[in-house]
Amino acid sequence: MNISASLATFAFMYKIVKPLFFSMSPETAHHNVTGGLRRFNKIWGAQALLKALYTVEDKRLEREVFGLKFKNPVGLAAGFDKNAEYIDDMAKLGFGFIEIGTVTPRPQPGNDKPRMFRLVHDEALINRMGFNNQGADVAAARLKNLKNKEGLIIGGNIGKNKVTPNEEAVSDYIYCFNALFDYVDYFVVNVSSPNTPGLRDLQEKEPLTKLLNTLQELNLKKANPKPILLKIAPDLTDSQLDDIVEIVMNTKIAGVIATNTTIVREGLQSDPAIVQEMGGVSGKPLTKRSTEVIRYLATKSNGAFPIIGVGGIHSAEDALEKLDAGASLIQIYTGFIYEGPALISKICKGLLSK
Repeated sequence: MNISASLATFAFMYKIVKPLFFSMSPETAHHNVTGGLRRFNKIWGAQALLKALYTVEDKRLEREVFGLKFKNPVGLAAGFDKNAEYIDDMAKLGFGFIEIGTVTPRPQPGNDKPRMFRLVHDEALINRMGFNNQGADVAAARLKNLKNKEGLIIGGNIGKNKVTPNEEAVSDYIYCFNALFDYVDYFVVNVSSPNTPGLRDLQEKEPLTKLLNTLQELNLKKANPKPILLKIAPDLTDSQLDDIVEIVMNTKIAGVIATNTTIVREGLQSDPAIVQEMGGVSGKPLTKRSTEVIRYLATKSNGAFPIIGVGGIHSAEDALEKLDAGASLIQIYTGFIYEGPALISKICKGLLSK
């Protein structure tokens, strides 16, 4: 059996087992899948098999963005590997880069369970995880001990602890920045999650400018400054997006990730009892809006800074739309859950056939 046929078989198998995973709570399924992948990778020859099945290696896929060389433009979005536990395992599935986090200075349990919900009819998720993570120092220790990055770019998504008031938020971001600096290739400042009370207030012009300027000043004092990106919400108005463009230009950060989850609930077809759960929506309902934000930022800035597109990418066509709108790279998460690991290679092959 050739590789293409094997990949098709594995994609079909994922469709067969997906109902089993979807019969579990989302968090239970997540832990079972990641744990199972780790156990599978310990079997002799398993890593080579996964790499052969899912990794598309072609020079034409390489991208150089904000001074870093990506072996392909398809990344794993933050939230999947919050604590840098599964980088080696996920790398075998063909990702060009992996973003860990969101990481906070101190460990925190996040919001009460249940805190993630599937909107199956919408091919979406609602999450109100609340930055559950083991803390920046634990993530840094794991990154330090990574055995083989295999050319993989690693991003560090950083945030503030829930108990830290916004007036003191800068200190939390500084702590995470310093803790992870030696072990990640780029940083993402997350002020756009809807699940930490008051966090999105930091997207306002004055506090955001202060935060980014502070991190940039610290960054430029380092011997090898790292790219700093800003992750924004899809729910910003055009006027607020204009402010984002101005802030990025003035603070001279490396770029923007567009977008985080949305608090909008319009047009959802799933069980109303689930739809009304608090949290951010990801997946297909976000496809159009995230692309609109990418296009607006790229047009308004005249392509002055790179954009990583994320939100509702469930196919190669979705990825191409983001890239055509002005994204330099893309990230997946919810699409990865609904479509399975073959999505990465499908996107890469779609780019090569364009």
